[in-house]
Amino acid sequence: MAPVDITIRRRPDLDGSLLGDTDPATQGGYPGHPPRMGFFTDTSVCIGCKACEVACKEWNAIPEDGLVFTGMSMDNSQGLGASTWRHVAFIEQRKPLAAQDPGVQPGGDFRWLMASDVCKHCTHAACLDVCPTGSLFRTEFGTVVVQEDICNGCGYCIPACPYGVIDQRKEDGRAWKCTLCYDRLSVGQEPACAKSCPTNSIQFGPLDELRERADARLAQLHEAGTTDAQLYGRDPNDGVGGDGAFFLLLDAPEVYGLPPDPVVTTRDLPSMWKHVAAAAVTLVGGALAAFAAERWIS
Repeated sequence: MAPVDITIRRRPDLDGSLLGDTDPATQGGYPGHPPRMGFFTDTSVCIGCKACEVACKEWNAIPEDGLVFTGMSMDNSQGLGASTWRHVAFIEQRKPLAAQDPGVQPGGDFRWLMASDVCKHCTHAACLDVCPTGSLFRTEFGTVVVQEDICNGCGYCIPACPYGVIDQRKEDGRAWKCTLCYDRLSVGQEPACAKSCPTNSIQFGPLDELRERADARLAQLHEAGTTDAQLYGRDPNDGVGGDGAFFLLLDAPEVYGLPPDPVVTTRDLPSMWKHVAAAAVTLVGGALAAFAAERWIS
């Protein structure tokens, strides 16, 4: 990533960052912040060109991480990782195409599902909650960024992510993931992947506007007969408080390798610490009572 002059703000209040319908940028210490920015990826118009993958690698100087075909599809990058921040999935299905698809006769029994996956920039981000060094931080745009120069390679963020997005590079052990091109956002530009998308499958903008646009697109597809179409990560009341990068899918999330009901993995931390504190008080009280009884007997 190109260098950016970043002022690190305070870490969010734990209860506020884990629970409730919060504004992530405010929780991150930006009271007068710009609108929350994000991605809406409409997979129904993705053509699998992988321009987003290439643009992401070029702009962020991400190293090549192998071009290995799985033998299961035309996909040669396989999934998100420390050196793949955008991944276009190719999913082959024996399933009829919807009648509204232009230039295709209805009644066929084959289709490709293509979807460009990315970090979800969760409202309640477990990776941010568990980072001990402050390497992960919330930006004024509501996104989550890794500062690789102060990452100590502890790896706590890896299992914390409910989507399996964030990863470590074997060469140095540091964590890496999509930054939603924070350096570009800071100077009023759109992320490289959205800029390069030829079909407007990856749409960038204020999150509230994207949600309205996604709702209208979903209604259009349902009216046209694509009843399996659904929005994934759009709901602010889901297990992660809604995603800053959400998707229109043409099938169930599991088909795309996405968890059907993601939940922030640090959700129960506040209550757990309360139980620990109560147990500690009980143990100390019991020890003091035993000590007092022994003194009284003697």
